[in-house]
Order: sequence, then structure tokens, then C-alpha cells
Amino acid sequence: MYQWRKFEFFEEKAAGRGGGGGGGSSAAAVPAEIAGRVTCCSGGRGRVAVGCDDGTVGLLDRGFRLSYGFQAHAASVLFLQQLKQRNVLVTVGDDDQSSSQSSAICLKVFDLDKVQEEGSSTTAPFCVQILRVFTDHFPQAKITSFMVLEEAPPILLIAIGLDNGFIYCIKGDIARERITRFKLQVEAASDGSTSLPITGLGFRVEGQAHQLFAVTPSSVTLFNLHVQPPRRQTLDQIGCQTNAVAMSDRMDLIIGRPEAVYFYEVDGRGPCWAFDGEKKFVGWFRGYLLCIIEDQRTQKGTLNVYDLKNRLIAHSMPVGDVSHLVCEWGYIILIMADKKIMCIGEKDMESKLDMLFKKNLYTIAINLVQSQQADPASTAEVLRKYGDHLYGKQEYDEAMSQYIHTIGHLEPSYVIQKFLDAKRIYNLTNYLEKLHDRGLASKDHTTLLLNCYTKLKDVEKLNDFIKDEDGIGEIKFDVETAIRVCRAAGYHEHAMFVAKKAGRHELYLKILLEDLGRYDEALQYISSLEANQAGLTVKEYGKILVEHRPAETVEILLRLCTDLGDPTTRRGSNSMHLLMIPSPIDFVNIFVHSAQYLMEFLENYIKAVKDSPAQTEIHNTLLELYISNDLSFLSISQENGFENHNTKETNGMETANGYKSGTRDKSNLGKEDTKIAKNIVDRRMKGLALLKSAWTSEMQDPLYDVDLALILCNTHAFKDGLLFLYEKLKLYKEVISCYKQAHDHEGLIACCKKLGDSSQGGDPSLWGDLLKYFGELGEDCSKEVKEVLTYIEKEDVVPPIVVLQTLSKNPFLTLSVVKDYIARKLEQESKLIEDDRKSIDKYQVRDRVDEKGD
Repeated sequence: MYQWRKFEFFEEKAAGRGGGGGGGSSAAAVPAEIAGRVTCCSGGRGRVAVGCDDGTVGLLDRGFRLSYGFQAHAASVLFLQQLKQRNVLVTVGDDDQSSSQSSAICLKVFDLDKVQEEGSSTTAPFCVQILRVFTDHFPQAKITSFMVLEEAPPILLIAIGLDNGFIYCIKGDIARERITRFKLQVEAASDGSTSLPITGLGFRVEGQAHQLFAVTPSSVTLFNLHVQPPRRQTLDQIGCQTNAVAMSDRMDLIIGRPEAVYFYEVDGRGPCWAFDGEKKFVGWFRGYLLCIIEDQRTQKGTLNVYDLKNRLIAHSMPVGDVSHLVCEWGYIILIMADKKIMCIGEKDMESKLDMLFKKNLYTIAINLVQSQQADPASTAEVLRKYGDHLYGKQEYDEAMSQYIHTIGHLEPSYVIQKFLDAKRIYNLTNYLEKLHDRGLASKDHTTLLLNCYTKLKDVEKLNDFIKDEDGIGEIKFDVETAIRVCRAAGYHEHAMFVAKKAGRHELYLKILLEDLGRYDEALQYISSLEANQAGLTVKEYGKILVEHRPAETVEILLRLCTDLGDPTTRRGSNSMHLLMIPSPIDFVNIFVHSAQYLMEFLENYIKAVKDSPAQTEIHNTLLELYISNDLSFLSISQENGFENHNTKETNGMETANGYKSGTRDKSNLGKEDTKIAKNIVDRRMKGLALLKSAWTSEMQDPLYDVDLALILCNTHAFKDGLLFLYEKLKLYKEVISCYKQAHDHEGLIACCKKLGDSSQGGDPSLWGDLLKYFGELGEDCSKEVKEVLTYIEKEDVVPPIVVLQTLSKNPFLTLSVVKDYIARKLEQESKLIEDDRKSIDKYQVRDRVDEKGD
């Protein structure tokens, strides 16, 4: 037979002081005021009620002192029960009526909240109702058992078991005597003998269904009271004696027989526990089975407290002649035949666990805390100690199985450090996997787990961790950490899987481009993304793509910025829709080392989109690309915070310097490669065309920044551009200055003809500036001066004396240059003088004639 371990989880309490402390010096006893023999007792509502054979009932407090007593019945109290929901006591007793015509057995209901004085020395509760147990329809018999079930107040259901196999039931509002009576009978013995007494009763309630267990020495019967008439069902053909019947907290019937203890449910016998010995008493206390077993040889009794879940004896102690067993105040109370009282209480959980830990009985400790529904933190602490014990014995697998159960309560670093030190990477991997399964892993835990997989080269487990079977499960780890570790270990495909599944497109592309160099695949992936996501990824990784796949990158950008890839969303000139798609300017910085492709991109864009909200910025950028002497893209690079690392056209700056000087451009350009020179010319032609097309005569303002365009043209000595801009801005003197700086006399005169014609709205004063220029030139420019003098004479913008003074400053000019001009001017002046003289003479003659007439 399996021998159950015995423990001392209970201890005898000093009941005389209400259970405080252990083992008092003087044993508790029924108070001396209670003179009669105790016949019955009941716990409930913080007091123990005892009934005696002299008809009195005493109510004992926590220290087993008599609160008060009263005469409940005239002769003796047979049974009593305190109710739980109401402060009511129900008794059955003998009132010893003198009349022989009526039964002396009465049922009384006392309201313990209503106490009435019965004299100067005694106090009695108010008796709510008195009922005769036996009537003409319910013949008298010996009462062997008694049980009260509280329904919805004030309804009670009382069952009274008799020695003839009958059960008398009373149901209703007892206080108002609104009751119904009915009787039940157990099945007669199979041998035809006289019916056996009812030795025990037990109510079972399931919702609205009420059931009654009835036990005899040879049977167990169940009555279903929710049907009328009640249906009887015999569950077993064995029974037990009085006091060996109890109900568990799961409302299972318990009976104790010499060979075993049996449990019964509504459908028959359940578990059976082979505890040998005569069961004088059977009880149930906080999940423990209580048995007082009498040794037939020694006639001595032993109280055993069984923990059925953990299969152990929680307490065992010898007891004397026990007359009653009751549970109250969290204690097991034994009332002896000699009226002594023994009070037994359960030790606290910490004491019980310490006892088990000292004996290294960790399994029992774990089962104990789990069966008693301890808080999770306490359970985890027991599991930790067990794990530490196994770890100390180098039983690492078993230790880890305990530590895994502590997840969520024990700090993971405690376990991780132990197994890092022990170099038990397999156990550590198992623990980290469980952390992730429960969603309690940090980034560091993810890093450590993935490092474990990679060190073990366990690709299968890595696949299981990274890739769910169905591929759609929730990611239970930090995505960035997993990707970082997989990349570092060379598991790029796994890193890509995680990035793609988590929707981390930027990380997916980072692996493709930086680790694997799969540029075509990256471009294809970007093309599959939504426009917004695709734009973000191109901004981040566009430089790499442009460097390795420039044409394809430009194609993708055009699709993003113009909707060329989706005809259904082509918006024509819808400006509102344009605001919803990326702007080309957002991608300028990715071309920092590939200005040629930026130029192609922007050119194609403005061909497809005529009214972009960013057209000013686009034109500005194109102008810089067109006008620059090279495509090093200096200004934009600096403006956007990038350094210029383009060295392919370093000689372009020299070209720019030579071109800007105006005197060395041809010689320096001749030294440049023909292709570079042609590229500059072509771009500047495009630049001039853009300047003109983006500022036509119909436009009030240009579609570019004029100040920026002027700076660019001036910086890179782009004369044609400067001339156009100055002319559009009506800065005619700056136009003249351009020609002067270029020493272009022919162009200078042509410009003055165009801009100095007053009939066309020009500024004739330009001729004076031009004359001054030639006067200070310091070289022979007779031909140009003669032509200028012709227009000065025509417009008459400079007096002859000023002409002579200005030209006299140039030593290379002779008098012959101005001879004809001066002769004509003198002739004109002489003629004017003669005309004036004639007019004077005419007016003088008229005046004399007028005087004579007077």
C-alpha cells in the first residue's frame, strides 16, 4: 500500500485565548455553567452552539467562554444547527409533554438577534416558531439525523432522518408557518429486513435544482427535490454509521467506512481513498479531509488531516474520546466526552514551506502552493528555490524546467546569468524562447536568443523563431534587434524576412543594398510599394541606387512624381492632386554625386508636368545645372548640407575661371576636352532657353528666382543669360556694362541702338555713357566713335562741348574723328544764329511801325 508522507502543517492552539499562540498551559473545556451532557453542536457566525441533554443551549465565544445560555427544550436537545445567512438557530428536542396524545419532539426556530430577558440572571433569544415534528400523517420514530438548507430568506428546507428509513421534510417560511411537509423513503434493504436508520444527510444545490443525499448503514440514496414527486436514485449498496458523513466544498457526499473513505457525486460513486480503520468522525475543512480513526485493538483515536490533492497527511495526532467535531474561526474543534476542548489550527504558508525546504521536498512545496491557490509571486518563489536546488546539483535541464514556470514573476536576468556562467547554451535558448512566447522579452533578450541560434548554427530553430509556419503570426520580438543580429551573423535572408513581414521597408532595402548589393531587386521592391512608402525609401537609399542604377532610379522617380505608372490616376493639370504626390525637389539630394541624372530627371518631369507647385524650385535647380561650368553641383550640395566629392570634372572650375575673365576663356577652353566644352555649350543653350521660356513677355513674374539666376550667370560669366535678365529687368546700364566688360564694341553699339532709341521707348542717355566709355578707353576707336557721334547728333543727347571734352581724354583719337561732326554742329549753330538775327530784325521793324501809327 502507498504510504502517505506525514507532515505537521497543523498545530494545537491555546483555545482558551481564542487561538492565539501554540499549546497553552491549561486545556480548554466546555464552561462549567453548562452542566448537562453535550448532545449536539454547531458552528457558524462566530460562535459555537452546544445543546445538552438537559434541554439547554449554550453559545460559546472565540475563547470558549459562555456568551449566554437558555432553556431551549424541557427535556433534551437532540439536534441543532446555526444558519449562515441569518442569525437564527434551529433546534430539535424533547419537550417531555405530560399528555400522551401528542409527540413531545418539537422543532424550534430562535432569532438570536432578538434577546428577551427571562429574569435577572438568564437571557434567552426570541423563539420565532415551534413545530411538532410528528403528526398523524408523519408517525413518530427516532430521529437519527438532521439537516437545514437555507434557500432565499426566509425559506428553509429542513430534512429529518429517522431510524425507519424515512425522511421528513419541512419547507417554507417557518416563522409564519407557511410550510409544506413531505416524506421520503430510502429503498428497503435487499434482504427484506427492517429498514435501516438514516445515518447522514447532505444537501446539494446546483442553480435552482435541490438534491438530498441520504445515507444508511447499507445504502447511499439521492433524491431530486426539484421534481414532484421527488425522484429517488440509489447510488450505492454500502453506507456508514452516524457521524461518518460529511459534505465537501464541491458538494460531494463523503462517507467513512472501516476500509476506505468514499466520495459520491450525483451520478454515483466517485474517488475512493483506502484509509484503513473505523471512522468515528468524518469532516471537511478548507479542502482537507478530516478523519478520526479508532484503532480496534487499542480503542484509541487518531485525528488525521488528509491533503487529497497532494496525497499527504497534513497532520496526525492522538485524540481521546471525541464526542463532537465542529469547524469554526478557521480551526478544527474537538469536544471530548469529558467536555475538554481541543482546538487545532493550520500553520501559515511560510512555516509549511520552510518545513518542506529543510527536507528538500520542493515538489511537495510546489504542489502545496498551487493547490492552496497561493498568489503567483509566492508560487514563483517556491519554483525558484527548487530551481536553485536542482542547479546546485548540476541537474540543469530539470532546473530550467522550474525556472521557466517563474517567467513573469522572476527577473529573467537571474536565470540568464546562471546559465551564461554554466555555458549551458541549450538550456538558455529554451528559456529565452519561452520569454518570447509570452511576450515578455526585451531587446536584449532577443539579441541573446538570436546569438544563441547563430552560435549553435541551428538554422531550423532560427527559421522557427523568425518565420511562423503560416507566415502570418504576430511578431513576438523586437524587429530592429532581430534584423541587426541576423545581419551581423550573415543571415541576411532571415533579416530580410523579418523586415518585410514587419513592414520595415527601409530595413529591407538596407540589407538588399548595403549587404547584398542586389540593386535590381531593390528597385523592383520599391516599385511594388505604395507611393508614400516608395518615396520614403527612395529618399533614404536613393544615393546608392543612383550610384549603381541611375537610369532605373530616374524612371522610378518619374513614376512616383508624375503618376506615369498608373494611367487611372493621371491627373493632367489638377493642382490639388499634385500636392498629394512627392515633389521632385524632395529627391534632389540623392543626386548629389550624379548631377547629370538629376538634370535628366527634372527635364523629363517638367515635360510631363506643366504646372507643378514646385516649378520655381525645379527651374532654379535646372538653371544651376545648366549654367554651371561643370556638374559638381556645388551650390546645391552646400545648401543641402552635403560635401562635394565629385572629382570627375575638376578642370571645370578652371574653365569657369578662364571664361569669367573674358580674356582667357578661349585659350583655356582650347585646352579642355572637346566633349566637356561641347557639354558646357549645350547646357548653356538649354539654360538660356529656360530663362526665356520661363519669363515670356506675357508673364509679369518669372517662374524662377531672378536673384538666384543673376548670381549664377554672374558667377559663371554667362553673358547671354545676364544680358537677357538685365534687359528684362530694364537695367540697361548693366547691359552696357556687360559689353564693356567683354570689350565687345560692335555688340555695345548694337545694344545702344536697340536700347537707346527713344522712339521705341529706349534710353537715349546710353549714348552719352557709350561716348564716355570710348573717351576713357585708351586705344584707337575712331570708327566706333564716328558711329556713336552719328546717333548722338541724331538724338542730340550730348552738347558738342561735352563731346569734345570727353573725347579729348583719349590720346589715340585725332581731330579728324570729330571734324565732320563739329563742322555740322557749327553750321547748325550758325544757321540758328542767323535765323535768330532775322527774327530780331523783323520784330524791331514791326515795333517802329507801331510807334508811328500811334
